[in-house]
Amino acid sequence: MSSMDQPRSGADFMRQFFPTSPYVKHLGMQLTNLQPGVATLTLPFTEALVTIGTVVHGGAIASLIDTAAMVAAWSDAEIPAKARGTTVNLTVAYLAAAEQEDLQAIARVLRRGRNLVYLDVEVRNAAGNAVAKGLVTYKLG
Repeated sequence: MSSMDQPRSGADFMRQFFPTSPYVKHLGMQLTNLQPGVATLTLPFTEALVTIGTVVHGGAIASLIDTAAMVAAWSDAEIPAKARGTTVNLTVAYLAAAEQEDLQAIARVLRRGRNLVYLDVEVRNAAGNAVAKGLVTYKLG
C-alpha cells in the first residue's frame, strides 16, 4: 500500500478494509452508511443464510451485529501505529425470526474509552420491524 493509499482516519480505514474482507464478502454484507459514531450495514438475503425453512440463521445475524459494531467503532477513531481491533464482548437478543428478507443493522457508539468502545446495534427487516438487538464491546489497538 503506497502512502497515497494510507487511510487518514478510522472511517477511511473501514472504507478500504470492508470490501476486501473475505468474511464480509462470503456473507454478502454491504456498508450502506458511515457517519462519525454510526454505521449502517445491509445483509442481503440469500439461500446460503437459511437455517431451517426460510429463517435466516442466528449466526449470520450475530455476524452482522459484530461487523456493524466494528465499523462504527472505527468510524471516528484515530488510527493507531498498529491498526488492529477485536470484539471482546458480544451479546445478542433475538427478537423475531427473519424470514427470507434483507436485514439492516445500525450500530451506534454509546461510549468511547481509551481503548474500548461500547456499542448498541439494532437489526431490522425491510419493513422496519426489530429482529435482533446487540451490545458490543470492541477494543481498538
